[in-house]
Amino acid sequence: MTTKYAALLRGINVSGHKRVPMPELRAVLGELGHTDIATHLQSGNAVFRSGSEDEDTLAAALEQAVHERFGFPVGCVVRSGAYLAAVAEACPYPAAELEGRQLHVTYFDRPVDADRFAALDAGTFLPEAFALGDRCLYLYAPDGIGRSKLAEVLARPRQTQGLTATTRNWNTVAKLVEMTCV
Repeated sequence: MTTKYAALLRGINVSGHKRVPMPELRAVLGELGHTDIATHLQSGNAVFRSGSEDEDTLAAALEQAVHERFGFPVGCVVRSGAYLAAVAEACPYPAAELEGRQLHVTYFDRPVDADRFAALDAGTFLPEAFALGDRCLYLYAPDGIGRSKLAEVLARPRQTQGLTATTRNWNTVAKLVEMTCV
């Protein structure tokens, strides 16, 4: 029995830094024994099948293999297709009514307590908003993440310290659900 997963690599192929060509990422996943491997875009989204049921072990093995192959550390979050679909389903914002650039999900490597964000005055950032989910954070940024003051604050080390966190826009969220739930 195998499970289909998405590997979400953090911060690769951004502005020419931490270059990881997708064909080589697929090769690394194959060398780890995974099958049915595909990538989406150039920003560190890979889908694969594995007999393992331990997402943390899968992520750690991929982080180590990427470091060995490319010579730099890369944080990675691995999640099953069922989890990705549940996150999409639980979105507190009207995803079907929004442009993909307006809605984002930050995936965390572990559960995040609301206390981590308690000091933020959400009203200061309106109409932008965020909500915590199961090992994720939903961000509504009507003008896109590049102009979002809230996204900037949410990404500060105080908010993410000790976590592996990686963000995807809603178009990518939906595509990864499609790719992992077949």
